[in-house]
Amino acid sequence: MADITAAMVKELRETTGAGMLDCKKALVEANGNMETAVDWLRKKGLASAAKKSSRIAAEGLVAVYVDGNKGAAVEVNSETDFVAKNDIFQAYVEDAAKVALANNGDVEAMKNAVDASGKTFGERLTDMIARIGENMNLRRAKVIAVNNGAVCSYIHNAARTGLGKIGVLVALESTADKAQLADLGKHIAMHIAAAQPIALNIASVDPAAVEHEKSIFTEQAAASGKPAAIIEKMVEGRIRKFYEEVVLEEQNYIMDPDKKVKDIIAEKAKECGADIKLTDYVFYKLGDGLQKKEEDFAAEVQAQLAK
Repeated sequence: MADITAAMVKELRETTGAGMLDCKKALVEANGNMETAVDWLRKKGLASAAKKSSRIAAEGLVAVYVDGNKGAAVEVNSETDFVAKNDIFQAYVEDAAKVALANNGDVEAMKNAVDASGKTFGERLTDMIARIGENMNLRRAKVIAVNNGAVCSYIHNAARTGLGKIGVLVALESTADKAQLADLGKHIAMHIAAAQPIALNIASVDPAAVEHEKSIFTEQAAASGKPAAIIEKMVEGRIRKFYEEVVLEEQNYIMDPDKKVKDIIAEKAKECGADIKLTDYVFYKLGDGLQKKEEDFAAEVQAQLAK
């Protein structure tokens, strides 16, 4: 019997995309012959995942999970919405949020985490790709926490509890009543899902984004032919408007547009008799920034039947 080394297992895994344990078994069955091991995996349907790795996966699900003063959000992608309705896929995404919480949102650490089956979370993903027949990707994860207060969650277009197309987490630092914080946090999370801010406060806005907007506004104002001093004030006004559109604290509150989000928080703090500080948030929208595959419903059904 050939000596199966870790380097051989690694090479086969990188070649086929199959799980590490499956690669080792294939090499044992093939007496160390790499080509025969690849054929063995292909016959078992375990090498198909590698062939799918280049296909665009922009569907899937977002999950949120809160435990005590910590919360995690994850996005796991698939190629089609059919897979997002699959119980196996949904169970994986649910577990992903819990694994994210245990690994502080570090995706690489998540992939290397070993679950109850004895496989790593990354190997479990590879096995699922081979079993279901679509490319999938554990795209991103983030964990937020408070020392004292509440982390609140909201899922939009829920597939089931904690799973949907948009996931939001809100961190409120406060000694106020937990139930009141939970109510406030849920409504702010709903606002975030609708308003989709890009920053928590003005200080956290990317300076490059501000400069980009300034350059556009300056050019627009200059076309008016007004004096430089007037143009400067026009640009300042447009930047203030920009902040009101994209900064969470500065946005008009969806459920009371006459007030800003920061005003709503201040009012609640006064009502509770304790300071409330919005310290962090997560907004995950499924497929945000990914190129989605253009395919009509009939074609998608046909593609599934072909599998």
